[in-house]
This record gives sequence, structure tokens and C-alpha cells, in this order.
Amino acid sequence: GRGGIGRRAALRSLWEKSCGSSSLLDRTKKESATPLTLVQSLRRAKAAQAKNIWKKTMDSSKDSLAEDSLEYHRFPKPGKLAITATKPLSNQRDLSLAYSPGVAAVCTAIEKDPSLAADYTSRSNLVAVISNGTAVLGLGNIGALASKPVMEGKAVLFKAFADIDVFDLEINANTIDEVVNIVAALEPSFGGINLEDIKAPECFEIERRLVEKMNIPVFHDDQHGTAIIVTAATINAMRQVGKELSEVKLVTLGAGAAAIACLNLLVSSGVRRENVYVYDRTGLIYEGRNEDSDPYKDAYMQKCGNIPIHEALEGADIFLGLSAANALQPEWIKGMRRDPLIMALANPTPEIMPDAARAVRPDALVATGRSDFPNQVNNVLCFPFLFRGALDVGATTINEEMKIACAKAIAALGEREAPEQIRKAYGDSAELKFGKEYFIPKPFDPRLIIELPPAVAEAAMRTGVATRPIANLDNYRLQLSQIVNRSGMVMKPVFERVRNSQKRVIYAEGEDERVLRAVQTVIDEGIAQPIICGRRELVENRIEKHGLRMRVGKDLELIDPFQNDLKESLAKLYHQRVGRDGVSPRAARYAVQTRATVLCALMLENGHADAMVCGTAGQYSRHHRHIKQIIGNRDAAPMAALTMLVLKTGTLFLIDTHVATHSAAEMVEVANLACEEIRCFGMTPKVAFVSHSNFGTKENPSSLKMAAAARLFRERYPDVQADGEMHADAALDPRIRAELIADSPLEGAANLLVMPDLDAANI
Repeated sequence: GRGGIGRRAALRSLWEKSCGSSSLLDRTKKESATPLTLVQSLRRAKAAQAKNIWKKTMDSSKDSLAEDSLEYHRFPKPGKLAITATKPLSNQRDLSLAYSPGVAAVCTAIEKDPSLAADYTSRSNLVAVISNGTAVLGLGNIGALASKPVMEGKAVLFKAFADIDVFDLEINANTIDEVVNIVAALEPSFGGINLEDIKAPECFEIERRLVEKMNIPVFHDDQHGTAIIVTAATINAMRQVGKELSEVKLVTLGAGAAAIACLNLLVSSGVRRENVYVYDRTGLIYEGRNEDSDPYKDAYMQKCGNIPIHEALEGADIFLGLSAANALQPEWIKGMRRDPLIMALANPTPEIMPDAARAVRPDALVATGRSDFPNQVNNVLCFPFLFRGALDVGATTINEEMKIACAKAIAALGEREAPEQIRKAYGDSAELKFGKEYFIPKPFDPRLIIELPPAVAEAAMRTGVATRPIANLDNYRLQLSQIVNRSGMVMKPVFERVRNSQKRVIYAEGEDERVLRAVQTVIDEGIAQPIICGRRELVENRIEKHGLRMRVGKDLELIDPFQNDLKESLAKLYHQRVGRDGVSPRAARYAVQTRATVLCALMLENGHADAMVCGTAGQYSRHHRHIKQIIGNRDAAPMAALTMLVLKTGTLFLIDTHVATHSAAEMVEVANLACEEIRCFGMTPKVAFVSHSNFGTKENPSSLKMAAAARLFRERYPDVQADGEMHADAALDPRIRAELIADSPLEGAANLLVMPDLDAANI
């Protein structure tokens, strides 16, 4: 490994040695010795090892988790939140703008026009997470102070998933009137209110009165967040098994705040109220029952009398559990209709474990509230994105239409195959294609922030509760994508340009799942005409395995290294290029069949493709060597690597990170080539030749080279802003640069840093 051999290279070597001396074409036909079977063997061994470790530590896992959590919350600084200033406060001028006397102008403007608070303060992106601690997770009524770690955690989720700022407020208020009066008085401070962990039935009345009193969104997540995810899961599960919502029979165990909210939203989405059977601690809610009743539960009274739950489950399509551990007996679900949906959402132990449910009903679709089972019903799929959309249009409330729009958007995502980011988060073994094991998106799906807020915002605008309507939802989606994928804005001009030209792009590692998923996105967005290199049978199997929709021969072209009409002509072309480098005709044919980068570079060179993507596996230097041999340099210009960093503060380009250390004259040409690439992104290049020296503070070969390169670049390309040699902080901060030199032609921050050598660029 320390000899530069990566794991993939080691695996390939192991494979080739284990297959004997037969030709590679023959070896690939041996089912007993392929890279795939060896990978699977290694994975099985690792999985067994991990399982043994887990068994040994399982008994102490709870105590370990508790200790780890205590340490996590205590160090290096108590709690999970901190306040960060968004404006500079480094001198007297900043102070006079931030506070007295400058702030008076802002206060006066808001006094005259209250809507300007959204422009001049953080209110439009600030949510209060509020609890009185009367129903905290599975801990019950532990009080406001003890609930604070949970509320801080909620605040962290808001920020991480939707970039929403939060103040958590724990209040000592136990009556409905106290809670309503305290929360309502906070309206000037916040753009929205998220009520949390308040016990039922008081939570219903508290939310109802606050919605009536306040002119900002008020949302009890325990009720409606759960309801939205349950509705999305139900929509997709019924779609999966071909059942209409209006026809299903639903039995609910549990009649608290979350359960009633789930039923209300399901009825709004199409489930018929008369087909809903609700059970609480006392039994079925039916006409004539007076014990433990309230108007919210009584809305679901049945006319059949008090029948036991196992009788109600006969012929039922859906079981919804929001009650207690192991409350559902396996034999009770035997009589449910075909393909029943079992949503056992008690945490941490569900009403029935998934394996127990499938033991008696192998056809069941099962969802739980746990992350270690498929189809997790998790509120984080909803509340950050629901609030994001509501805040961005200045919604005065979160109405039923906005909730349904959110649920439908989640359901739509569940039908689409999961992207690479999610597979990385959940492991290669996760089956993330629409089916019984995957009908709810994962919480780390980056598409949630792009799809859900626009759906919510559009519903708010359609129903007349938006005070700041969004004119262009497509642009809004693009802005949202920056929260999880800041490269989206940078790539937009490139995508727009190539979408019109429809270039043929060949992907060297076409058997790689990550590449196949990228190709699916290219097809979906109409970015290019993809060509993938790989063995046909293996590629087609992986397309099917991962639930991708592309079709070989229709949506993309496939080049099989062993079975294509071009291999002989490409081998001849390769031999012409490298024959005098010790490569025989036979070796050239072997390379074309076994080196995907060689094959694809030759296809690019002979005009079969317009561009290529390679290097998702293997060493950079190896891919670079093949490209240099086959394609070569343009106009004898030096070859270099350009790296793009997409940061919160902007996009930064670095050269040369991988290929060579250049002379001053070569650096000038490399920098000019990099400027051409930067312009392709719709950006104006600003070049800094960086060094350990700052405008002549040190004189040695490295600093003199950078100073000479900067001078030569300005002479040859006077229209491009460039300067050097300088420190990196001076390149990025014009105030630092202004203190050092008065006549720098570089304005603002540089976006291209030209490094003195490979070490500096890599570091």
C-alpha cells in the first residue's frame, strides 16, 4: 500500500494472478473467478467480522451510547448551538453601522413598513423551537429544562438540512392559556414557530389558538411532521401494490396527537373516514363510548360497537401504529388483505418487528420509525423543508394544502432511484430503488431541499397565504440547491451550453455504479449523449439491479471492450502512437481491451466522441499517461491539472495540482489555459501567483519565479486582472492586499491561484 498501490489495483492484481495465464477474454468468461465474486467474498468476510464485533459489544451498547452522548454534548463546548455574526465588526465604522447611531435608520424604515423586516433583519429565516417539556420523546413529562437538549438537536437539524436559523425556547408553562400567551407575544421576533413535545390533547388547542392569533406559520411537528411522512409512505405503498386510497381499510393503534394528525391528513388525501378504525388504551372509538373521549378522537367514531382489534384487522389494508412496543401480535395481521402496509412507528421498539411481521405475512410492506430498518418514517424528511418553503414566500400560516403538497413531493421522490450521495451515506448494500424495501426517501437525500420547498411555496401562493410570492420557481430551485450542492450554480452555464449542443461524452468506467447513476442524471436532464465503456452483460445487470431507467441502445451507446467493431482499428491507432515506446501490436490489442482509459481516449481521438470522463478509479498519473500518449498537448502547450473548489465564499480554482512543476514561462501559458476554462463557467478570471513571499519580501528561486511569471502574464494578457507574487490571504482579501501595495491591478478576491509547485498545490 505504501508503494502507491491502491485497494482497487491490489484487487485487480489478485484477480489476474488467480485466473492463471489464459487470455483476459477467456478469464472474464469464468464465473468462478471475476472481480465481482472476489469483491463479494471480501465484503462477506468483512461483514462477518463486523457482525462478530457487534455481538460482543451489543450487551454494553446502550451504556456506551449514553456515555458517548454525554461526552458529545459536553465537549469541547457545552451544548450544540452558538450564535455567529453575519456581518463584520472589526472597527469603529462597523460598530456605528451595526449599532448606534446607524441602526436607527433601519429601525425607522421598519416602523414605516413592517414588511422591510424581511430585508433588514434575520426574522424571515428565524424559527422558534418551543416546548414546555410535557411529552418529550419517549421520556414523558420531564419538564422544560430537561427538554433543552432535544430542542437544541431540533435546531441543529433545521440548520443542517435547510439552512434555517433557530432559537430554542423552553418555557415553564403548563396550561393552555400560559403557553398561548407566551408564544403569541413572540411574533415580532420570528418568521415561524415550531411547537415540540407538548402533550395531547392540550397541544391541539394550543396550536389551534396560536394559528388564529398569529400571522406567521405555527406548526406542531409531532402532529403534522409525522402526518406528512405517513401520508407520503401510504401514497407510495398503495401505488406499489395497486390500491386506491379511497378503497383501503385502515386500523390505527394509538390516538394521541400524532395519530389524529396522521388520520386527518390521510382523510384529506383520499382515505374515507368511515374506513378508519381507531384504537386507544380503552379500545375502539365507537358511537356510544363515553370513556376517555375528546372531540378530536370522537371524529373517528365507528358504528359497529366495541370489536377487538384483531377483528378490525380482518380485511384491512393498512395498520398504523403510534402506540407502544410489541403492541401488535403477529397472528392479528394474518387476515389482512393482500400486500398489507404495516407502519409500526413506536420508538425505539415498534409495535411489531419487521421480521416478525414478514414471518406471518411475507407480502407485507413494513415501515418503522427506526433508521436500522428500511422505510424509516422520520420527521426530518419534512419539517426543515416545509418551513423553508413557507419562510421563503412569507407564508402567514401552514395550511392543509401545503402539507399535502409536501407529502406528495416526498412520495414522488420515493419513486425515483436514489442518487450516489445517499448510497454513500447508507452503504453499498442498501437497496434504494422503488419497491417494498424502499418507498420512503432517506433523510440525507439531497433532492429533498430542491423538491419540497418549491412544492410548499407553490401551494402557499396558490391558496393566497404567501406575502412574498416567488416569480420563478426554477430559479428558486437553483438557489435551494446551493444549500446541499454549491456546485449547482457554478455548473449552470456549462449545463445550459452543452444541453444545446448535445455532445457525445464517453465514460471510461462504465461498469462503476457511481458512473451509471451519473449517466442516468445526464439522460434525465438532457445534458449530453452518453457513451459508456464496459462489458455488456455486467452493465445491463447493474442497471437492472440499481433500478435505473436507462436503456442500452436507446438512451445510451455501449462500447464493450471485447465485442465491438472498433477494437482492431483502435489497436492499430494505439500502436502507431506508442509502438516506438516498446508496445508491440499484441500488447496494443491487450491494452485496448483491458485499459478503459486507453480505449476511450482512442475513441475520442478518432472522432467517435467529443469528450471523455475517466479516473473514477485508479491513480491519476496512470490515466494522465495514457491521455498524454494518445491525445497529447494542444499546440505544444504545457499540460496541467486544474482543480475547482466550490466554497461557501465562492469558487476557487487551483493549478497545478497533479501534473508538473512549471517554469515561469510555462506557468504563464498554463494560467492562460486555466483562464479559458474559467470563462466556460461564465466567470471572469482573476489570477494570483501565490508564494511564501509577499511582493518582494523574500528573494529565492521560487519567489523570483512567481514574480517573473506574474510580470510576464500581465505583459502577454493585459486584459486579465493578475498580480503576484503574494501570500494566499492577500490573494483572497483585497484589504490585506491594499495594506501591502497601492497599485495592484487585481480587484476583489482572486479566483485562480497559480501555485509554485505540486507540493504547494496539493497542500
